[in-house]
Amino acid sequence: MSENVVVVMAQINPVVGDISGNVQLVIDASKQARTQQQADIVVFPELTLTGYPPEDLLLREGLYPQINAALTRICESVRDVVVVVGYPMMDELGERFNMAAWIENGQIQASYIKQHLPNYSVFDEQRYFAPGKQPCVVEHKGIRFGVLICEDIWKVSPAVQAKEAGAEVILNLNASPFSQEKHQDRLDVVKHRVDEAGCAVIYVNQVGGQDELVFDGGSFVMDCHGQVQVQAPEFSDALTPVVLHKTADGVTVQAGQQANLFEAEARVYEALKTGLRDYVQKNGFPGVILGLSGGIDSALTLAIAADALGADKVEAVMMPFRYTAAISQEDAAEQAKCMGVKYSVMPIEPMYAAFEAALAAAFAGREADLTEENLQARIRGTLLMALSNKTGKMVVATSNKSEVAVGYSTLYGDMVGGFSPLKDVPKTLVYRLANYRNSLGAVIPERVITRPPSAELRPDQVDQDSLPEYDVLDAIIKAYVKDDKTPQQIAAMGIDETEVRRVIRMIDRSEYKRRQAAPGIKITHRAFGRDRRYPITSRYSE
Repeated sequence: MSENVVVVMAQINPVVGDISGNVQLVIDASKQARTQQQADIVVFPELTLTGYPPEDLLLREGLYPQINAALTRICESVRDVVVVVGYPMMDELGERFNMAAWIENGQIQASYIKQHLPNYSVFDEQRYFAPGKQPCVVEHKGIRFGVLICEDIWKVSPAVQAKEAGAEVILNLNASPFSQEKHQDRLDVVKHRVDEAGCAVIYVNQVGGQDELVFDGGSFVMDCHGQVQVQAPEFSDALTPVVLHKTADGVTVQAGQQANLFEAEARVYEALKTGLRDYVQKNGFPGVILGLSGGIDSALTLAIAADALGADKVEAVMMPFRYTAAISQEDAAEQAKCMGVKYSVMPIEPMYAAFEAALAAAFAGREADLTEENLQARIRGTLLMALSNKTGKMVVATSNKSEVAVGYSTLYGDMVGGFSPLKDVPKTLVYRLANYRNSLGAVIPERVITRPPSAELRPDQVDQDSLPEYDVLDAIIKAYVKDDKTPQQIAAMGIDETEVRRVIRMIDRSEYKRRQAAPGIKITHRAFGRDRRYPITSRYSE
C-alpha cells in the first residue's frame, strides 16, 4: 500500500512565444503547489513552454535551443516536486514532436510523444509534428501514471495502451479551445475512456485567450467509476489539488474541490471577456476604442470591453448623422455614463458634405444608392482609426456573426478594427447575452434591446428591409455554415426555399469581406476564419 499522492492540476495562461515567461510560470506554480498544497506532482497543459497554438513558430529552428534551455532551467529550479509539462521537440533528423516531460529530481526521467495529431477545425498538427507510438507509464509513490496529450484522450487506443502498460491513473495534458458545448463533450469523451481503460483520468486544460481561440480551463478528475471527483474553475488560473490513494482494490480519488460552472449565456460571456482581455493585454494595447451607435451590437461590445478591461481602459465615440435617431444618441450617452467609460460625440455631417462635394462630378447623373450609405460607415471607420493611431488604443469592431455571414457590413467602415469580439456570436445570441449582462446589473438601456435593429444609414431603415427575421436567418446560417446542410435540407426544416437560397448566395458572395475582417473569438464548432475555410474565387453553387 502507498501513502496519499497529491497531484495538482496547474491551469495556467501561457503566452505564445514567451518561452522565458512561460518557464517562470511553471517554476512559480510548481513551487506554490509544493508549498501551499504539498503537491507530489504538478501537471501542466499541452505545449506549455511555447503556449498553444504556436503555429509556424514550430518551423523556426531557433525555437528548439530555447526549449532545451527552458527544460534545463526547470530541472535546475524545481527539485522537490515532480513536474509534468508539455513542449515541442525536434530531433537530429529535423522531425518535430509534441511532447510531455516527466521531470523529477532535477532530470527528465521519462517523456511521451503525442500519438494522435488533430488536423481538423482550427488544428493543423500534422503540418508540424510526427506522431508517437509508445505509451509512457511512470511509477511514483506506488502509483503508476500514464501520460497522454489532448487528442489522445479522444481516441480509444492510447488510453487502453497505457492501461495495458500498467497505468492506474492517466494524466491528460490539454490545450482544448472553448466552444459552447465543449465542456460536456469533454466529460462524455473522458467517460468513454474511463470505461474502456478502467482507470481514473486527470484532465488538465489551459486557460486564457490566444488570437481567435479561448481556452476555458475547467480541468477535472474523473474516477474509475465515471464520477467527477474534482472540478477546477472555468476562465481563471487555478492550482487544484487531487488526492489519490492506493488500496488493495486500486487507486481511489478523494472527493475534492467542486468549482461552480457557468450556465449557457454566462459561459459565452466569460469566453468573450477572456478573449478580448488577453488579446488587448498580451499585445500591449493601453486600451480600446469603439463606435457606440445606440444599437444592440455596440452596446453589448461596450459592456464586454468594460467588464474585461475596466472602464478606464475603454473609450466610446458616438458619430451621429442626419439619419441617427435621437433615442440612439440618448441611449448611447446613457450607457457610457452608466458604465463610466470615456465618451465623446463627433458628428460626421461636415465630413460627409466634404466627400459629397469632392465626388459630385464623378457621381453626376447617378442615383444615390448603397455608395452613400457605405460612405457614412467609412467616415466613421476613418475617425476611429485616427483616434487609434493617436492614442494607441485598439479599435474594437462590433459586427456579429449574422452580419458577417451575409456581408451586412461595410469594408473599411464598420468592419474596421483590430479585434471583433462578436464575430462568432449570432444576432439571436447577442440579445440573450445583453439580457444576461443586464441581469447582473442594468447597463444596457432596455429600449436598445427591444427596438427594431437598424444600421441608420437611410431614413426609417431597419435590418429586416434587407434580411429575414434574425431567428430565421440564424437558423439558415447554422444549418449551412455549421452543419453543411443543402438548401433542400434547410428548406425541409420549414423555411421557404427561395429565402434559403437567397441567404446562401449572400453567404457565399461575402467570403471576400470575411477574409479582410478583424480576427474574432471562436465560440461555436464552426467559426468563420481559420475554422471554416472557403475560397474567395469560386463558381461552386447549390
